[in-house]
Amino acid sequence: MLLTITTTMSQATDLGFLLHKHPGRVQRFEQSYGRAHVFYPDAEEQHCTAALLLDVDPVELVRTRGRGTPDFSLGQYVNDRPYAASSLLASAMANVFRTAMRGRCDLRPELAETPIPLEIVLPALPCRGGPGQAERFFAPLGWDVSAVPVPLDPDFPDWGDSRYVTLTLTGTLRLADALNQLYVLLPVLDDAKHYWMAPDEVDKLIRAGEGWLAAHPDRGAITRRYLANRRALVRSALGRLADAEDAPDEELDPIEVEEEAPAEEGQGEAAPEDAPLSLSELRLRSVEQALRDENARRVIDLGCGSGKLLARLAKDEFFSELSGSDVSYRALGHASRRLRLDKRPHSESARVREVFQGALTYADERFRGYEAAVLMEVIEHVDPPRLTAVERVVFGHAAPRVVVVTTPNAEHNVRYEGLAPGAMRHPDHRFEWTRAEFRAWADRVAAEHGYRVRHVPVGDDDPEVGAPTQMGVFTR
Repeated sequence: MLLTITTTMSQATDLGFLLHKHPGRVQRFEQSYGRAHVFYPDAEEQHCTAALLLDVDPVELVRTRGRGTPDFSLGQYVNDRPYAASSLLASAMANVFRTAMRGRCDLRPELAETPIPLEIVLPALPCRGGPGQAERFFAPLGWDVSAVPVPLDPDFPDWGDSRYVTLTLTGTLRLADALNQLYVLLPVLDDAKHYWMAPDEVDKLIRAGEGWLAAHPDRGAITRRYLANRRALVRSALGRLADAEDAPDEELDPIEVEEEAPAEEGQGEAAPEDAPLSLSELRLRSVEQALRDENARRVIDLGCGSGKLLARLAKDEFFSELSGSDVSYRALGHASRRLRLDKRPHSESARVREVFQGALTYADERFRGYEAAVLMEVIEHVDPPRLTAVERVVFGHAAPRVVVVTTPNAEHNVRYEGLAPGAMRHPDHRFEWTRAEFRAWADRVAAEHGYRVRHVPVGDDDPEVGAPTQMGVFTR
């Protein structure tokens, strides 16, 4: 099986520094199931290609296959593993490109942090769900995706296509991000793994998915496939990923463990039509509906994170002008890729005016001029002594006609299994308010700045402890 990575950056042969593999050498790496070879079929200053060729030994593969493998009996004799990109290739990548996947390059540290033009080609990739599935998983990460079906037999076109595609990804990303995305998504698209699923697979997924998986619109399906629908593992992983985009870049700790409803074992990735919506989805819908109810078409998302809300509103023609601001440059990079701002003109991204770096504790002229401002799961990340500054900036200086604020309801935390008594949903939360505390804050802010406020529960409104999220809609 073959993987090629091509770049056209200036001094393209610096790809060798990033991969820690010299372009002038052919290197061989022993694996438990065969041998991996790294070589450069092309190494010029303006165009450089690195190739990873995995030569699978069928005898060694039989020795490593577990009896729980679905096709174990026949699979010992007939299988596609030596020829098709799968978890075998992902494991070889982790072994051969370990340092590159960590984003380390001591000789070119600035290059390791720089997005570079990349083209990645996998000639034969098993793709359960067809070419559209590859587009669904890779496109939100900023890739232009070409997934061309491989026919069962070119001489007999009536037989149709096989389950394989020739996948070509083109985009401008950090090499470390690209490798980690491949590491996760190759076995996800194949929907099979060659080894036993142990609990440490959750740690591998979280580590490789840092910075992109938590914000992916299909993180639930990706997580379930990667963890082979092992319910306990899926529940643990989704708990650690929930709302991670609203947290500091380095944090991926357990919060809101029931945000997503994992599939039952053996059900596959498809959720029943009547499956409950995640709290994250309910929150997005509630904010969008509140803005529509107030006829607010020009909106700024203050603390936009990776741009999930902006991406949703951009698909709704009701909204005419959208912007986002966040204190994290890294989060803004994810937002730009998600919104595909580099692909303008685009019918949706054209409605997004800009995303920019800014802090809510300082007045910023760019916050002004919008009909509505949204602070979705933001205020709980602010130190309480600095909340007054946020109030002054948002309600006093920017002063939009509508402000929508959502924040966790601390009373509902008792409904989350595994969350210790008195603990907050995320270690970066500076506080979590009860319903009475949020109402008191909202009423005071509204009175001081000339607004009125209505309160809306988001999620299942438990008769004893209330909804998991509380929302205040302020109107001037």
